[in-house]
Amino acid sequence: MTRRTDRTPLHLNAFLMSVGHHEAAWRLPESPASGGTDLAHYAELARIAERGKLDSLFLADSPVLMGDPGRRPGSKLEPTVLLTALAAVTSRIGLIATASTSYNEPYNLARRFASVDHVSGGRAGWNIVTTAGADAARNFGLDDTPLHRDRYLRAAEFVEVATKLWDSWADDAVLADKELGVHARAERVRPIDHRGTYFRVDGPLNVQRSPQGYPLLVQAGSSEDGKDFAARYAEAVFTAQQTLEEAIAFSKDVKERAAGLGRDPGGIKILPGIVPVIGDTGAQARELDAELDRLIRPEYAKRQLARTLRIDPDALDLDAELPGEIPGEDEIEGAKSRYTLIVDLARRERLTVRQLIGRLGGGRGHRTFAGTAEQVADTIEHWYDAGAADGFNIMPAVLPSGLELFVDRVVPILQERGLFRTEYTGTTLREHYGLPRPANRIFDVVDSRAGHLGIALSGAR
Repeated sequence: MTRRTDRTPLHLNAFLMSVGHHEAAWRLPESPASGGTDLAHYAELARIAERGKLDSLFLADSPVLMGDPGRRPGSKLEPTVLLTALAAVTSRIGLIATASTSYNEPYNLARRFASVDHVSGGRAGWNIVTTAGADAARNFGLDDTPLHRDRYLRAAEFVEVATKLWDSWADDAVLADKELGVHARAERVRPIDHRGTYFRVDGPLNVQRSPQGYPLLVQAGSSEDGKDFAARYAEAVFTAQQTLEEAIAFSKDVKERAAGLGRDPGGIKILPGIVPVIGDTGAQARELDAELDRLIRPEYAKRQLARTLRIDPDALDLDAELPGEIPGEDEIEGAKSRYTLIVDLARRERLTVRQLIGRLGGGRGHRTFAGTAEQVADTIEHWYDAGAADGFNIMPAVLPSGLELFVDRVVPILQERGLFRTEYTGTTLREHYGLPRPANRIFDVVDSRAGHLGIALSGAR
């Protein structure tokens, strides 16, 4: 097994989902009834995560009501709006939100994330997704999900346009010279004149270049197309693996693809999801995990599983294994990698449908681990040292208590082992992840051709 030799501090992201990642968390007495739309609830979570010196917090999103609203809370705020509010109650932690390239336009989205980066002082991140599902497609005038390959081709061009827009202002464009009466050098703000397969965008952006240049670019797909996309664009990857071996293989694969494209593999941080259920003893943690599973409504969960597997709910027997005849990944145009993870988990461990529902209830395929704080820290350290992860996407089963337990009990252990920061040393999200500020691909090329920046500026006055 490959062992990590550098042992740089790992990265921790708090994945905040309403009242917790377990689908039955909302039924616990501690859970706020309106957690998904309660700003005070999210503000408390953000402060807890920042107290733990976590790199970032993350808000998932989808342009559709997810699943049956009778099963779990489905109402959620638009994430970039929420991030702007959270920027006001925090000062250092990174702020990452999901936004779809399937059902947005590059100009509007580039503007929103540049705005969040300005408002937060350089703490914004964009989780780039290619939304799957016919229900989402029908919210945007389509009959069905665009083909998987087409979604990724659109996503690639989308990111190219967004980064051009962020580069459409030079870093030194704004003078704000009151004596001369010159606010910005017009020649240091340029249109991008993009003409592509999916988009025609003139530009420039109506927001000057933000503190980070670009928000941190995050990606979360693990299909072949997803891994190719991550290798080309992503700086952090949120992923889901159930076993150490699968996680090692995934990390190695993505970083080798990046190296093949001329990128530094160290410039991509791999963060598998983990759902930690923490107790004073291992038995107590397992009992809490079992209590949550007992609160799952199996009739709802069975329908959701059937939708994911693209089969009739009547084909699923709660006390039997998955039927032999189900679609293969090649037949799926939705979330291919998550589909395969679920099927492989069920087949590998010979789970009944009821058992599979329980395993998916905590993290929808992400690895759930019930144990003491030290056992959780041991697991994180083991995966990190084995080269399976550069950090972790922490997905508390219950919020806020699960995040508090992780911050107050697990983080100090990781700090004592020299695996995690004790204080923030940077102010931007890119600094937290040890990543450079991107060069401006429009103006830096011009400036280098001029010989040095001063030559270009002298001609601009």
